[in-house]
Order: sequence, then structure tokens, then C-alpha cells
Amino acid sequence: MKALIQRVRGARVEVAGEVVGAIDQGLLALVGVEPQDTPESVAKLLHKLLNYRVFGDAEGKMNLSLGDVGGGLLLVSQFTLAADTKSGLRPSFSSAAPPALGAALFELLVEQARARHAQVATGRFGAEMQVHLVNDGPVTFLLEV
Repeated sequence: MKALIQRVRGARVEVAGEVVGAIDQGLLALVGVEPQDTPESVAKLLHKLLNYRVFGDAEGKMNLSLGDVGGGLLLVSQFTLAADTKSGLRPSFSSAAPPALGAALFELLVEQARARHAQVATGRFGAEMQVHLVNDGPVTFLLEV
């Protein structure tokens, strides 16, 4: 599993002009699922999402996690994140999980995130989404498990 995370001052996801998920300060995570991913991959990724220290402490050092700052978590499925881009000028999606596996593991991630964190919002799996965000920093990391 991969997650491109961005520390945000605010973010929202729209589907057909309707806001389906939004957070204030926190993390936006674009999540890609690969064929070899399992429920254990979900658990590892969630642990990183909730505990990765990307927020500034009193001295301005990235020392605080999402839980430490009480921020929101916006999870957005993005199969293109799992694309193979190593050769050619067109991405190959053979390295992305089939839709059924991707949906099942993404939903498991959302379910477990909601059980462990107070503020969790999502996009809509498989939908054409517009993601709006104010990247804070900018701070962006690619997490892989």
C-alpha cells in the first residue's frame, strides 16, 4: 500500500459538486492499493498515518503526530498512485490492485481509522472526485508499507 500524505490547513473532496468529505487542519492521504496488499498492510499504513510526526512542536520541529495535534484525516482512494511509470510515456495500471480488492482494503482502512481516530473523512471509492486542499508547508511524503 502507498499513501501520498500532505499536511493541510484544510481539505475537501467533491463528487458532482457535492462535498462528500472535509477536514480542517490535518492530513490528506491519497491511498493506492497494490495486488499484494493484505489486511496487515492496512494496519501498518494506518499506524504510520496516525503516528507519523509531520506537525511542528513548540520549537518548530516536525515532532508531533496527527493524534498529538488533534487533526483530521481525509482518506481518498487513488488507484493511479499504484501505477507503473518506469517506462514509456503512458502509465500502466497492471501494478494496481483489481477494483474489488482495492475497494475492500480501502474500506477496511476507513473502518479501522474511524475506530482509532476521532476525525476521519473520505472521498468516494471509484468516483470522479475533485480534491481541494491548502498544503501547509508545503509538506508532502510518500508512505509505503
